[in-house]
Amino acid sequence: MHPIVIGHRGASGYRPEHTRAAYELAVALGADAVEPDIVATRDGVLIVRHENEISGTTDVADHPEFAGRRATKVIDGIRLTGWFTEDFTWSELRTLRARERLPELRKSSATFDDRFPLLRLRDVFKLIDRVAGRARRPIGVVAEIKHASYFASIGLPLDELFAAEVNTAGWNAGDGRLTIESFEQSLLDKVYARGIYGKRIFLLEARGKPFDEVALHGPKAPHYADFLSEQGLYSLSGKVDGISVPKSLILETDADGHVSGASDLVDAAHAADLEIYCWTLRPENRFLAKTFRRGRFRADFGDWRSEFRTIMGTGIDGVFADHPDLAVTVRDELAAEQ
Repeated sequence: MHPIVIGHRGASGYRPEHTRAAYELAVALGADAVEPDIVATRDGVLIVRHENEISGTTDVADHPEFAGRRATKVIDGIRLTGWFTEDFTWSELRTLRARERLPELRKSSATFDDRFPLLRLRDVFKLIDRVAGRARRPIGVVAEIKHASYFASIGLPLDELFAAEVNTAGWNAGDGRLTIESFEQSLLDKVYARGIYGKRIFLLEARGKPFDEVALHGPKAPHYADFLSEQGLYSLSGKVDGISVPKSLILETDADGHVSGASDLVDAAHAADLEIYCWTLRPENRFLAKTFRRGRFRADFGDWRSEFRTIMGTGIDGVFADHPDLAVTVRDELAAEQ
């Protein structure tokens, strides 16, 4: 069994994330699935953006008609200033264009700035239906629903909006193409209760606490680490289908600086009858573990092949990658060696 490769926000290492070009390229480069992040507009339209604050991924700051929408808010306990999707209607947001989120690091991708409009979730479903037919293979959608508790607090229940969108798009067929992920387990429960039976993946950080638990229990809320213990993993069994963790929890560094894969966590998840995924595989030095960095600059590609092999060699079930072709290459190499 070899890990599936999920195009992280499409092929976001090559094109501005969450654009039609990024999703189409991810499939062309061999991704088994793509991952849209989902937030809502003021009029309840689900769009795909990394966050509901969009100043870093769109040209919104260049639109004088929207200057008055700039605001400061607290989202999941973090104070942010910028422009937020929930302060716009879809008809307004469709006038914006996407931009590269990391322009200094990914200058080639930034050359595609302002070429592509924003997409709705329904647009992604249609796009994947179309390109899967062209590719003659099934392509999955791993839908990450963002900031559900926050959106519910302002009258935008993402579970309800998501369920309606999935059913309208015909993506609730139980054919294994749909996966739902969230940092809030309660959101996964709500989506399931609405009859959406895609695979449910609970996202876990290396530190901190799930915001829905904080909203409910305050200081007594469990830490992410509590769910990663053997007892915590077994407590999730039957409630979710799997977990997804940052790669820092998969890579272990010993006292001599040697990096190895944390197969113990992978094995523990599998023992609890859970799948396990990790994010995000990226080849640039900025994102690689120190031992795999090469060259002088953060944007240089380091020894990404070794880091990817270390992670995939743990028996992990899936990986998120900004450059899907690189992850597919390593996966195929490992498969050929077995």
